[in-house]
Amino acid sequence: MDLDKTMFFKVEKNKDIDSKKILKEVYEALVEKGYNPINQIVGYILSGDPTYITSHNDARNKIRSIERDELLEKLVKYYIGIEE
Repeated sequence: MDLDKTMFFKVEKNKDIDSKKILKEVYEALVEKGYNPINQIVGYILSGDPTYITSHNDARNKIRSIERDELLEKLVKYYIGIEE
């Protein structure tokens, strides 16, 4: 493997999913259950372990409908101010 080359990563977008809406719903479900929603969502994104997300209000299934790489891409774009 040539370590001097940059690997390209392309996220395939699913246009039918409203990631922002889903993330807000998951956030609200975590708050309702008394969790720290930021910590739980970050734990899920980093590990891929859905047990970081409560099943309350179907939050666990909702967040699993978003690919983690797509979610990270959106968060990075938002943070640096180039959201779509």
